[in-house]
Amino acid sequence: MCTLYSRLLFDLRKVFLYFEWKLTHLMNKVLVLGAGRSATSLINYLLQKSDELACQVTVADYALQLAEEKVEGFKNGRAVAFNINKEQEAIHLISTHDIIISMLPARFHIEVAQLCLRYSKHLLTASYVSDDMKVLDEAAKEKGLLFLNECGLDPGIDHMSAKKVIDHIREEKGLELRAFESFTGGLLAPDPSRDNPWEYAFTWNPRNVVLAGQGNVKFIQEGRYKFIPYHKLFRRIEMIHIPGHGYFEGYANRDSLKYLDVYELQGIQTLYRGTLRRPGFCKAWDLFVQLGATDDSYEMEGVAKMTHRQFINSFLSYNPNDSVELKLAHYMGLDLEGPEMHRLKWLGLFEEEEVGLIKGTPAQVLEHILKKKWTIDESIKDQIVMWHLFDYVDGTVTKRIRSAMVATGENATDTAMSKTVGLPLAIVTKLLLQDKIKARGVQIPITPEFYNPILEELETLGFQFIEEEVEL
Repeated sequence: MCTLYSRLLFDLRKVFLYFEWKLTHLMNKVLVLGAGRSATSLINYLLQKSDELACQVTVADYALQLAEEKVEGFKNGRAVAFNINKEQEAIHLISTHDIIISMLPARFHIEVAQLCLRYSKHLLTASYVSDDMKVLDEAAKEKGLLFLNECGLDPGIDHMSAKKVIDHIREEKGLELRAFESFTGGLLAPDPSRDNPWEYAFTWNPRNVVLAGQGNVKFIQEGRYKFIPYHKLFRRIEMIHIPGHGYFEGYANRDSLKYLDVYELQGIQTLYRGTLRRPGFCKAWDLFVQLGATDDSYEMEGVAKMTHRQFINSFLSYNPNDSVELKLAHYMGLDLEGPEMHRLKWLGLFEEEEVGLIKGTPAQVLEHILKKKWTIDESIKDQIVMWHLFDYVDGTVTKRIRSAMVATGENATDTAMSKTVGLPLAIVTKLLLQDKIKARGVQIPITPEFYNPILEELETLGFQFIEEEVEL
């Protein structure tokens, strides 16, 4: 009897394992490449809906422990170690999944895309479409693949929220759009008790913050092409008021003109896209620009033994009788007790503390110093602020629509940045698994097929745009 009972249990176990294997192989397989901070909300969303979507979510990262932390407690989650530079490793992972979401640094997306094309896999990213990616459009269409890019925050939610209003004005109302301005900022949530005169910390790639604005800054203002050289960028700011949230400084992004084609805005009188910061930030940041501290074109000597104070002093004239503070104030025309000097002192830039790098460019040294004070901890909440302006002509009247979204994070893990970057990708993954997205080829989310369902669900998750319309 015992032998018969044991055999029955053995057979039942084989049946159970077979159906478990069958179920696993019938499930959709989603691969998330990269488990960094910006991927947190994306991964959580997919894992929480994995039963509903009948999908298995594999999180792959160079740091296995980080990937394991992201899937802990979820039966449909799996963590693996991953190195994009190991081709066979990448081939195995990509070829065995259905949808690939790349949260890797942007320079790696094309390598992932080429493998997705070879093994017929959909690809989703939050990064800008590169020229190399655009080349894959026809091949992706031929294979029935979606290569969706720019589906995060900025680019991403900015596209979708703006294009929805633009399409409403032009296609539903049949009216002429005269001006479009758009600004986004990754900031800190207001906190009167916080000691941070910059009202800023890194919630995104620090290197991108340090190098912001370098290159060609181009836009259109009242029918005129405008250009701002980098050394003038942070002095040419626009003050923006968002009701209920106060004033913000806006400085121009590199090239607004590319949106003439993206949004089909040829002939528009004003086209301007920019970045938001709290008041006072830009004037203080301009000091780094004028010093040359954001230069990334050469490596500095003596970095291994350099202190913060020596870093600043290296850009100033030699005078053994004056302090670094006095020389900087004189060179930049600053009040020694003014707000700009206070911001620099708060960062510890006049301290004899070693930088902590072996080598680096000025931009890399500055980034390393800033990380010491601008890295958020669990007590700090971040905030995303997005603001659009649309002017259009209705008969003899010019009307203006202002649209704003303000989102606040919960803590240093569940940040507003992580949610606004990751959730659009998560939602479009769900839609793709449900066969509700028919677009194929290299795309960005600027059509109703994308922006309507994504924005609708984001609104249910607390990311709502408040609009007001006035006559000018």
